[in-house]
Amino acid sequence: MVEFCMKPQDDVNVNTWIKVADNDELTCISFFTHRDAPPSAACFIAQQMAEKYLKALYIFFGEQLHKIHDLKKLATILEKHAPDIFDLEEEFNILNKYYATTRYPGDFPEGFSWKDAEEAFEAAKHIKDFVLKKITN
Repeated sequence: MVEFCMKPQDDVNVNTWIKVADNDELTCISFFTHRDAPPSAACFIAQQMAEKYLKALYIFFGEQLHKIHDLKKLATILEKHAPDIFDLEEEFNILNKYYATTRYPGDFPEGFSWKDAEEAFEAAKHIKDFVLKKITN
């Protein structure tokens, strides 16, 4: 599998990634409040939230970003900077299944529930907390 480096931009920094991750968090909160979207959307946005927090950590540690969506792959690269990152392995397992399966029909035939979405959002918040602790220490 070929992985492409993301185009470097002077204005894309740690704070920018955190801001877009925070926006995803607000989107999830709105989904839960209004229930005006399918739970699969909340699952996907929770995965995106976690991915963006991890990418903020990438930049914080000076890593070159790649178009990687697998949270375990991101964590593997970050492990040299944050050896305890795999304390979040359960969260990565929960969220990884939502990157593609929520976007393509037939990948998750039994569908998604609000319980799935809540579990995904909790996992994303754990990743957020981990990242923010690393950045602020």
